[in-house]
Amino acid sequence: MTTSSPSSPGPTPNAAGDPAGSQAGDQVAGDQTADAAAPGADEPQNTVDALVQLSFLVQGVLTRIAADHDLSLIQVRLLGILRDRRPGMLELARHLGLDKSSMTGLVTRAEKRGLVQRLPSPDDGRAVLVSLTPLGHQLTETCTADAEQQITALTASLTAAEHTQILALTAKLLRRPPSHTLTP
Repeated sequence: MTTSSPSSPGPTPNAAGDPAGSQAGDQVAGDQTADAAAPGADEPQNTVDALVQLSFLVQGVLTRIAADHDLSLIQVRLLGILRDRRPGMLELARHLGLDKSSMTGLVTRAEKRGLVQRLPSPDDGRAVLVSLTPLGHQLTETCTADAEQQITALTASLTAAEHTQILALTAKLLRRPPSHTLTP
């Protein structure tokens, strides 16, 4: 996948993440196809492209893990958030980028599966906190182990120095205050 940058026009991903106007399958002169793309054609073209491709790769892993456990990707994200905290519904909605009604539906479905429970907030009698049940903890541990194994496999070719470098760069990006707020 490549993305357009101001200095290098090229295909941009459509809503499904596929390059629009991709040249990889286009017919070229003389009945040849572009199956043998130029070396490095799949290499990221810039930082944005690299991060988008990496995001797709990690999201693919998480989506497969979710499917293996009859969960949606957003349910896996919910379990991941709840593994070490008991947030209120509004905090959960902010983390997941969902509106109030979508958040309520997500928690209700997880609650029906026995994965989460709502608890009264000790600070606000009108608010509720959401926490994992024992079954939710067990499934979260399983999904976390699966993700660790599969993502570790993705990074197996990196040297120790590269692991340290990617960790430092990721931590720096995650510490940076968001420049915008997610809106559902």
